[in-house]
Amino acid sequence: MHDLQDKTLPAHSDGLDRLSLTPVPLVPEIRLHLAVDAIVWWARMEAEAGRSMPTPFWASAWAGGQAVARYVLDNPEVARGRRVLDLAAGSGLAGIAAGLAGAATVTANDIDPYAIAAVALNARANGVTVTGRQGDLLDGDGGDADLVLAGDVFYSDEMAERVLPFLRRAADRGASVYVGDPGRDYLPAKELVLVATYDAGSALTFIDAQLSRINVFRLGG
Repeated sequence: MHDLQDKTLPAHSDGLDRLSLTPVPLVPEIRLHLAVDAIVWWARMEAEAGRSMPTPFWASAWAGGQAVARYVLDNPEVARGRRVLDLAAGSGLAGIAAGLAGAATVTANDIDPYAIAAVALNARANGVTVTGRQGDLLDGDGGDADLVLAGDVFYSDEMAERVLPFLRRAADRGASVYVGDPGRDYLPAKELVLVATYDAGSALTFIDAQLSRINVFRLGG
């Protein structure tokens, strides 16, 4: 795996394929290393590697993750003193928010090694400790995590079919589960309890520009 930091172009670069340490629109307290243009960054990485690369979900601050992070910072008692799992963490935004809110431990999980590298950079930039864990955890129940945060995990039918049973198992063993979502087609809304709604504003990427609200839900009672 290439070191993510080695692929960050100098700050003075005008190229659209650079990464930039940027405040998150809905959570300006947190700064992330994000791609100025994730698609261009992805194309450059594939060209350098000479092979296809995973979609760089970590290189954008997804709307659902922003909402979960906002909710955690606004309600720090949700995370304070808890063992937190940031599922499908991407940039690690939700986990970083949990760390800032006083979580006892934070683990950020993703299948993409670049995401794990991004989590390390982003956690360091925000002065919190987040442990990256690469791999597919969806056949389990979240282990000893007593708070599971899931931002924008219902973006496809295939993903929803695996994530929902995982979240149910985590909730059934006593973990608190919070989901952020801007209105994806595969969100299992009937199983979720709405706890917060945010105006999307500048938090949305181009692909979600037609959406106006981002919701945070709790799974279970």
